[in-house]
Amino acid sequence: MSGRPDDDTIAQALEAIGDQNLVFVGLMGAGKSVIGRLIAQWLSIPFADSDHEIEKVSRMSITELFAAYGEEEFRSLEARVIGRLLKTGPRVISTGGGAFMNTETRELIAEEGLSIWLKADLEVLWERVSRRDTRPLLRTDDPKGTLKALLEQRYPIYEQAKVTVVSRDAAKEVVARDVISALAQLVKSEKQEPIA
Repeated sequence: MSGRPDDDTIAQALEAIGDQNLVFVGLMGAGKSVIGRLIAQWLSIPFADSDHEIEKVSRMSITELFAAYGEEEFRSLEARVIGRLLKTGPRVISTGGGAFMNTETRELIAEEGLSIWLKADLEVLWERVSRRDTRPLLRTDDPKGTLKALLEQRYPIYEQAKVTVVSRDAAKEVVARDVISALAQLVKSEKQEPIA
């Protein structure tokens, strides 16, 4: 069963989000944009990809921005763009892999959104990102080693996300259904009566 979840589950997911933004975090290749776009479609709310918004604002590609200004300047611009996206909701926002590493951005997301970490293992990520040479951080002598180092550095921070869903070698609809179920579960767990 890989299609859209039933209306009740969708309604619970929407209830979990309320007027907040649903913010996808995780490493490059985790599926944040693909899954985020599908979730937005299922929930009938707008979708925004922070990398695309950055490219629109700067009129440069992410690769060009990194080359021209370096990672620190890029992260500063990214934080401003995500801050602007978080001001109105609900919507689904897909963020770049390093966005959640920025303390200010992470705090903003915690205040204005509901974060979902799409957690994938190294082999799944590598299989996805090695197909294209568009990742500035992987332009090294050992791109897989670099990806592994990023995973080790970033996963302890990503764990701070409100919800974690495993992104694996499965159809996007399967992972998206897991996200919707996790959101619906948030509502169910909040409604359970405390045991006296």
